Amino acid sequence: MYVKKNSWVKHLDFILADLLCINLTLLIAYFLRNGVRNVYALKEYRTLLFAIMALHFCISFFSNTYSDILRKGYFQEFKRVLVHNIELMLCVMVFMFFTHTGATYSRLMIFAFWVMDIFAMYFVHICLKTFLRKRDYREKKQTKLLIITTPENMEKVISEVNDGPDKSFEIVGIALSTNEEGIKEYQGIPVVSEETDMYDYVCKNVVDEVLLNLNYPSDKFDQIVETLVNIGITVDIKLNIKFNGGTQEFGHINDTKIIRTSANTVTITEMALKRAMDICAGIVGCIVTGILFIFVAPAIKIADPKGPVFFGQKRVGRNGRTFTIYKFRSMYVDAEERKKELMAKNKMDGLMFKMDADPRIIGSGPDGTRKGLGYYLRHLSIDEFPNFWSILKGDMSLVGTRPPTMDEYNQYELHHKSRLAAKPGLTGMWQVSGRSDFTDFEEIVKMDSDYIKNWNIGLDIKIILKTVLVVLGQKGSV
Repeated sequence: MYVKKNSWVKHLDFILADLLCINLTLLIAYFLRNGVRNVYALKEYRTLLFAIMALHFCISFFSNTYSDILRKGYFQEFKRVLVHNIELMLCVMVFMFFTHTGATYSRLMIFAFWVMDIFAMYFVHICLKTFLRKRDYREKKQTKLLIITTPENMEKVISEVNDGPDKSFEIVGIALSTNEEGIKEYQGIPVVSEETDMYDYVCKNVVDEVLLNLNYPSDKFDQIVETLVNIGITVDIKLNIKFNGGTQEFGHINDTKIIRTSANTVTITEMALKRAMDICAGIVGCIVTGILFIFVAPAIKIADPKGPVFFGQKRVGRNGRTFTIYKFRSMYVDAEERKKELMAKNKMDGLMFKMDADPRIIGSGPDGTRKGLGYYLRHLSIDEFPNFWSILKGDMSLVGTRPPTMDEYNQYELHHKSRLAAKPGLTGMWQVSGRSDFTDFEEIVKMDSDYIKNWNIGLDIKIILKTVLVVLGQKGSV
């Protein structure tokens, strides 16, 4: 799933910083000209301030002030800020002319504001860009990129991606169309063969996007694109052609022009709404978890004193990233070891484990048929509440796909990775579609893939409502 970026939402931090610059520089300019006083009590000052901010928004919208702001160099940034402020002052003059307020405001104050705002905006933009680049690198938020190219173009493509100002991409692998020299590594980056090892590398490693730099069109080219998109990987096709006329809009990775294709493209506004829902749910869920802890923790300790209250397990999330899920422990401490002995009773066809009478559940008895504490924790979905901490952190989402265990993930075939193209969720499509009735893992993969391909915020809301009905109806854990 590819998130289509909107410069207004994506660069909200720059927008707020510029508004702060406008307020601060206009305030200083007024104080220099008229002395210190409570300016916000003055109607003429408030009118001018609101007019400048409104004009700033309009100019930014029509001039795309924040477009590619992270890619601009120092000179380009200063030029953009200077042009923006010139346009702003021309609009302010027009505003004063039509409102007949030219004599109300000091020309010296307006000029001082204009000069200070230029340098304040420029300084803040440079500092903010430096901070964001360092933060993204430090927190490993870069998009993991695999490059598919030919040996003769390898060095050039890597240089184009790495040498630009945009540091949001990290090259994690190179797939060569031919590798007669047997290259295993280049500049510390693993090198694989596009024909034999590439798909296995994509399946077993964290890869968010693939940059494809091969001759096209061809059957081989089409097959690569189709295969990668079907497993949820965003494909960026490098453009090796020039356009001499017309208006085209293409993506880019620094100076590399690309055509981007993905299983599903969503806007950053939609993802922001989804994240806002996750944060709200995470806060409420963590509060409820704290309340439940008062009652559930002693019950777990009484039922099985040997183990901890919480169960933590490594799971695999979006595009192969690992994280830890947390649950109220509903199984005995040796559940994972005993799982191997019970594999013959697994009712699932594929890479998931599920059995009707599971003796590993706390209080289930030797044959797993008793309804003890563990049964009710799972049946009422109480054991899932600590997962709201993972949702609040951003490792999971309220709605998504089920995160596989490491054992399951290590057995994945290529097409299984399609269900990892989005963040894993506490609930999802197949959980509210009769989870207990599914015994074929391939059917679950298809349902998760369909969810990703057809995702929108309305679908998430629909699944949340269905989840509530499933839990209240006690049709099985979610």
